[in-house]
Amino acid sequence: MILPIVAYGHPVLREPTVEVKPDQPGLQTLIANMWETMYQKGIGLGLAAPQVNQSLRLLVLDTHQVMERMTEEEKVESGWQDDPGLKAAILNPTILSMTGGEGVEEEGCLSLPKIRVDVARPLEIRLSFQDEQFNTYEKTFVGLTARALQHEIDHLEAKLIVDYLSPLKRKLMQRKLQDIVKGKVSAEYRMLFGS
Repeated sequence: MILPIVAYGHPVLREPTVEVKPDQPGLQTLIANMWETMYQKGIGLGLAAPQVNQSLRLLVLDTHQVMERMTEEEKVESGWQDDPGLKAAILNPTILSMTGGEGVEEEGCLSLPKIRVDVARPLEIRLSFQDEQFNTYEKTFVGLTARALQHEIDHLEAKLIVDYLSPLKRKLMQRKLQDIVKGKVSAEYRMLFGS
């Protein structure tokens, strides 16, 4: 089932998330719905549970689809040649380390339609996480996958891309942000507004 995307201004996006436990009711259905929601009309690379109104440490991510479409030349130009991509549901992630310098890329967010922000992020992260069967892993991610994981984990920490803006840039964007809060924005997907 396709779920509505929670819009900027909804309190769930600023709430702390809780650890996902093996006895979490409806977990497999939620994960399936998150995949379906993310894949509708190809709208996203990742989706965090707070974006579908669930305060859980859960995200789904598919950067593999992007890496498969890129040529080797494009991968080298972007600096993503060492990134095989990832398609996974990630539960209870914790970033253990961030290395490799920083790169700046423009990012968008389903909860902030038509907003793009340049975000500086570490190029490599080491992550501890669990899969859907609650097996625990520690892995290092680079390239687009590292960036996308950091973006989605930010959601689990109640942080949004607009939090990376300077005070001046945020002030200049205030009208667009208020339009989203008030529901005066169009998107290619259903949205859930509210304060």
